[in-house]
Amino acid sequence: MSFTPPASFLTRPTLRGTFGMAASTHWTATATAQAVLERGGNAFDAATAAAFVLHVVEPHLNGPGGDLVGLVRPAGAREPVVLMGQGPAPAAATIEHFRDRGLDLVPGAGALAATVPGAVDAWLLLLREHGTWEVADVLAFAIGYARDGHPLVAGAAATIARVADLFREHWPSSAQQWMPMGAAPAPDALVRNPAYARVLDALVSAGGGAADRAARIDAAREYWWGVVLPEAAAFVRSPHRHSDGTDHPGILDADDLASWRASYEPAVTARFRGWDVYKAGVWSQGPALLQVLRLLEPADDARLDPGTPEGAHLLLEAQKLAYADRDAWFGDADEAARVEALLADDYVHARRSLIGAHASAELRPGSPEGLTPVIPPLDADARVGAGSTGEPTVDRSGQTRGDTVHIDVIDRWGNVVSATPSGGWLQSSPTVPSLGFCLGTRLQMTWLQPGHPASLVPGRRPRTTLTPTLLSRGDEVIAMGSPGGDQQDQWQLPVLLRMLVGSYSPQQAIDAPTLHTTALADSFWPRGWTPAGAVVEDRIGDDLITKLERRGHRVRRAGDWALGRVSAVGRDADGLLWAAANPRGAQGYAAGR
Repeated sequence: MSFTPPASFLTRPTLRGTFGMAASTHWTATATAQAVLERGGNAFDAATAAAFVLHVVEPHLNGPGGDLVGLVRPAGAREPVVLMGQGPAPAAATIEHFRDRGLDLVPGAGALAATVPGAVDAWLLLLREHGTWEVADVLAFAIGYARDGHPLVAGAAATIARVADLFREHWPSSAQQWMPMGAAPAPDALVRNPAYARVLDALVSAGGGAADRAARIDAAREYWWGVVLPEAAAFVRSPHRHSDGTDHPGILDADDLASWRASYEPAVTARFRGWDVYKAGVWSQGPALLQVLRLLEPADDARLDPGTPEGAHLLLEAQKLAYADRDAWFGDADEAARVEALLADDYVHARRSLIGAHASAELRPGSPEGLTPVIPPLDADARVGAGSTGEPTVDRSGQTRGDTVHIDVIDRWGNVVSATPSGGWLQSSPTVPSLGFCLGTRLQMTWLQPGHPASLVPGRRPRTTLTPTLLSRGDEVIAMGSPGGDQQDQWQLPVLLRMLVGSYSPQQAIDAPTLHTTALADSFWPRGWTPAGAVVEDRIGDDLITKLERRGHRVRRAGDWALGRVSAVGRDADGLLWAAANPRGAQGYAAGR
């Protein structure tokens, strides 16, 4: 084998079977998905049921007021489509409005940063178009956990503790929901969210008189848009504390909610080692992974090993180039570069020629089709300030402030879905007391400088970090993803290389030590960067770390099991289904048979 051999010890097996597989960032969501499969539901029923459970059991990582990006491939389809659950900026969200309030960045917490929430509608759209179950049956799992309670995971307890003073002093409705006894709950405390249970009950009741399943789902969607979300928007229009340390009113209104719905879009694709790799478009960061794979395609197998100094260096440098292009060219705008131009042979070849033997400390976007790149001003000393944890992602040291969530499901008929929901975290903005959830803060990923593809413009989607992946080769398929903000695709890349090139099993690849670069423009408030920065798991080895440092990388050790939240499911060439999940954080699990 040309790759570093995988460790002899596995944290768990790669699951294999023929019936159905699910993997996610929380064991309860995985168990829910598998329960739906066992009762005859398909992958889309299962994923939807699990997603609503994730709102309840990982409230610090996603919520009903958030967003999602998914890749969906029904049985028999040749290519997947993108499930687009990323809502746009409100009509009043102009650069001038934010500047007039004394802001040079969109805050990382507070409802001034809220987009139109897209996650719930996207899941109900998936259920309507590709599922088989009734909305009442799909939502029953989440209703039960919200009403009867669930043990609070340690990460959620820690997040509540970090923002306890913010809740007490400025967001009393959040304190009432998450600290009813006056203090942050302990890990494994039984917590309930009866208000959200009532919201879900109302969605079920809204369609009670409809004639068929599709009409019942449509009625639930319209109730969500016409009753639930306007109540949330009205609540946050009262000024409240934001991450800049001052109070602002939210600007989302009923007209914004009336003019948008979740939808499907074509996926973008590139080929790597015989596999077709599919991602969402340049309104996400997904095409950056395609560009990295194109940059790496000609390299000898041994040079693609993340467990060697040469391989680790190559991965870091290739990703710097791709993410520099992301930071200059990605966005929901006419100014964005075309994916075809970013992946064109001559452009990729020119970019590849910039990779040298030493770490670059520059941000080097290219000029696809001769265009001139624009990079907003970056702060290498930016730090998250007091009063908020910022967006729940992984900070630049690798320390987890939170993440996002992810779920993959494949069923015996060949339906497969990979989805990364996020946003609407309990620490995003004040909880709406009657609803039990808050609005998200995805607008923080826009710039308050005009003329950039990711500039704040009313009606445009912020360039999101959410980036699930789907691969196919003949009858084989892989669905995978990870939380982690800017690191989502960076953590998927070593897993893919170890599986596709190094012949690791999925669980071996997920368990293996990983790394990522921080030499990119942080997508999250306060929008800094770390030139030549790299973060590694200590298990990658002292020798490798020393050699990276000699090449000029500013290496930060994150601990033995600190980086990566990848989960995956798939079907191999023999028709067997498989699943694997991340052991880090002792929370993600796979299930199947």
